[in-house]
Amino acid sequence: MPYDKLDGRKLKVAPISKRKSYIEIETTAVDPIATPPKITSPVLQKQMDALRERIIAARNSGASVMLAYGAHLIKNGGGLLVKWLVENGWVTHVATQGAGIIHDWEFSFCGVSSESVKDNAPVGKFGSWDETGFAVNLAALAAGAEGIGLGESIGKLIAEDGLTLPDPQTLAKQISDAPCDELTAGRADLLQLMETFDIPGGKLHLKHPNKKYSVPAACYNAKVPMTVHPGIGYDIYVNHPMFSGAGIGRSSGTDARIFANSCLNLTGGVYLSVGSAIMSPQVFEKAFSAANNILQQQNKPFIHDHYIGIVDIQDGGDWDWTAGEPPKDHPAYYLRFCKSFYRMGGTVDYLCDDNRVILANLISQLNS
Repeated sequence: MPYDKLDGRKLKVAPISKRKSYIEIETTAVDPIATPPKITSPVLQKQMDALRERIIAARNSGASVMLAYGAHLIKNGGGLLVKWLVENGWVTHVATQGAGIIHDWEFSFCGVSSESVKDNAPVGKFGSWDETGFAVNLAALAAGAEGIGLGESIGKLIAEDGLTLPDPQTLAKQISDAPCDELTAGRADLLQLMETFDIPGGKLHLKHPNKKYSVPAACYNAKVPMTVHPGIGYDIYVNHPMFSGAGIGRSSGTDARIFANSCLNLTGGVYLSVGSAIMSPQVFEKAFSAANNILQQQNKPFIHDHYIGIVDIQDGGDWDWTAGEPPKDHPAYYLRFCKSFYRMGGTVDYLCDDNRVILANLISQLNS
């Protein structure tokens, strides 16, 4: 017999306007064309020069330049930096985790984000914000019914100020006519949600007054793949009655395949991991292997001559990573943001500084 589970439909949510939010995007956003903070370390400047040259070489050769980031880059106002790189053609693929789209969507929708876990979780309020859970879960379910990824669906939602949902009767007929179609399960999940929460078909309008700050919207408009790689239960949209693990899983599963497809073109390319100690290395190593699996079947060379730039503020575990991988009894062995990438071959460089400083200076160098 199945174990008892919490009935998510009984969760009480509140308008996001009732939440005490700690970050306002208009005062936090980093201007990508402003003079960046000066890099004083000769070692770091040499690394920046190498990163710039590898990105230029990759774009000149048509190779992938992939940028994966953690949510703090968005929380810290760095979204416009990523947006500039996308809109100016320097980045061919963008990836983040669940929180990365939550903060981006909230900034786009209401201009603020970030709450106190300490204050809200003990009183049952953490993450229980109606508009955020509604938007992300609906975008995920709509993506599954359409066969697109979560990143593209969120970008579309923001860029177009809403989603166009299929008519319920049309969904029901599609399900009945083609029960084994690859989109049938996604269509059924969307239909069930629309009927449960009385959501009509047609255009669902949701205004995003601050969409100029949005990375997913910029990627959607530029037709650059934007993929989202969440963990089920990690993110606040799980605390909403509309939460659908199937919707989140299906749409992010599509994104995992899109991510791996971008790795097929990584020979001579660049993978830049910014402030993501877990998601980025874990997703990348599987996609890297999957891409090589396909390349081998096509009788093509494995991925080679690739550059991996790791950006974080943690030290390297008191280990010289140029000397290779540390032994298992050394604490640095357990630093995924270093170890996993060093196992992927190519040229690996660890740029240790504030992610906004690195990206702002990179933009300055690319724009010079």
